Amino acid sequence: MPGCKWLAIALLPLCLIVSAAAADGIAPAASSQAPAIAIGFVGGFVHPDDARHAEVQLARRLSATYGGRVHSEIFDNHHRREAYRAIHRWLDADEDGDLSDGERRASRIVLYGHSWGAAAVVDLARELQRENIPVLLTVQVDSIHKIGEDDRVVPPNVAKAVNFYQTHGWLHGRPEIAAADPSHTQILGQYRFDYEKMPADCHSYPWADRVFFKGHTSIECDPTVWTQVGDLIDAALSGAKLPSVSETALK
Repeated sequence: MPGCKWLAIALLPLCLIVSAAAADGIAPAASSQAPAIAIGFVGGFVHPDDARHAEVQLARRLSATYGGRVHSEIFDNHHRREAYRAIHRWLDADEDGDLSDGERRASRIVLYGHSWGAAAVVDLARELQRENIPVLLTVQVDSIHKIGEDDRVVPPNVAKAVNFYQTHGWLHGRPEIAAADPSHTQILGQYRFDYEKMPADCHSYPWADRVFFKGHTSIECDPTVWTQVGDLIDAALSGAKLPSVSETALK
């Protein structure tokens, strides 16, 4: 395993403090009774039930681990509006068709994705920002934006954000994300992974992905990356109060 990758693992934050501040004065509630939501997005034209893909496996692991305590679902990156409607439905505790200030404040939301799915994470967070709905954590893995969309600037309703990327091949992720308002959003880190060879877990991926998009596919099927993503999500959902870290860029 390349040295840069080991450095990324060593420095990667495995902890997360639930932020006391969010956009427009809205703070995510720490109550264990608040609804918890974990939304994932697959990249490219991947189907959300294709279990070969690590983000699909993570979504299923979250469902199995948390059961009814967490709404865990994964979406096609082209179906962001469906994810948005699902969040509204889950937050609407009194089922009156509208979200009260209390229902917004009580929300605990985590968003994660790969490739176009990572870009969809930022777009969805921005939609939630317009309704003053806070987000605990966004995770972007080798984020690739679509024309007319901005996957670099994280909106201020997000408490914490992290970026994983690689820089080789025709498709490679955005190397840096930034907070629209650093007083509300903490960027946990920008973590670069380099691959001299493809992880063994990639053997089941489509041959075209493995041949033409080696680096982009490698980071998606790398269990080391997704273990760290899962640890961050677990910390966010549990409200673990562990030491925070400053932004770290691996160049």
